[in-house]
Amino acid sequence: MVGAVESTLCALKAMIEADCAPVIVATLEPDLAGRHSDFVDLQPLADAHGIGIVRVRNVNDEAALAQVRDVAPDYIFVIGWSQICGPEFMQIAPDRVIGYHPAPLPRMRGRAVLPWTILNDEKITGATLFWIDEGVDTGDILEQRFFHVAPRETARSLYDKHMLALDSMVRAALPALVAGNAPKERQCEVYATYAARRRPDDGLIDWTRPARDIDRLVRAVSRPYPGAFTHLGTDRLTIWKAQHIDGERHHGVIGQVVRVSSEHMDVITGESMMRIEEWEFSGGAAIRQHCVLGGK
Repeated sequence: MVGAVESTLCALKAMIEADCAPVIVATLEPDLAGRHSDFVDLQPLADAHGIGIVRVRNVNDEAALAQVRDVAPDYIFVIGWSQICGPEFMQIAPDRVIGYHPAPLPRMRGRAVLPWTILNDEKITGATLFWIDEGVDTGDILEQRFFHVAPRETARSLYDKHMLALDSMVRAALPALVAGNAPKERQCEVYATYAARRRPDDGLIDWTRPARDIDRLVRAVSRPYPGAFTHLGTDRLTIWKAQHIDGERHHGVIGQVVRVSSEHMDVITGESMMRIEEWEFSGGAAIRQHCVLGGK
């Protein structure tokens, strides 16, 4: 197993409970935990079940490759890992490296799939176990699950749905992998789409946008991700929970706070109003009525 996040932990638990625990788990050095907002230390679970831990900075380094080669793996699961597995790594278990992607491949190959699912207002999504090849999320499908995206889905609630799907897929795939007759269904390129990388700065709120769009951004990049944010002067305001308000009419400037209390604040957007219900402010002063968000 190679990985370092919640999905890695989910798959590892499923394998242990199915009596198919991996021999070793390759995961990040602790000082690299900041690479992932959903990083999980896998050491306690591995230690409890006699699974070896290999700490790596790059899984393609010769030292890491040597440790993986030493166990002569039947299969390698790469789940929750941001580095591309190079040719030498792939040759350790040719055609037997399995990946996980939080989308219904071939749709939404690429990065930041959960945020894009919400930002694109997808109604149905899915999760896929697939055989990693030389492409990016292009390999044959091993297992796949589909499920609905709720009207007000958040990054956290969607993540949790994916963990349920991943657990189900791993448990379903293991018997066929052990028997050597696991499915390999080719992806249909006609339906392929691609999701571009997102960075934390992409969470910056543009208050000129309609409130519904801002609401979707807040939900898409909320926990476990870095969050949508704005500025009050030079101070940063991270918004974790919000919703649009229809039917209210206020004269004011875009980004102006028209109501504020200990429980919420209402902000003018390019269309309609935004009610902020959970936030985190880096500044020391209180946020007051009539201040304008978005400056820096």
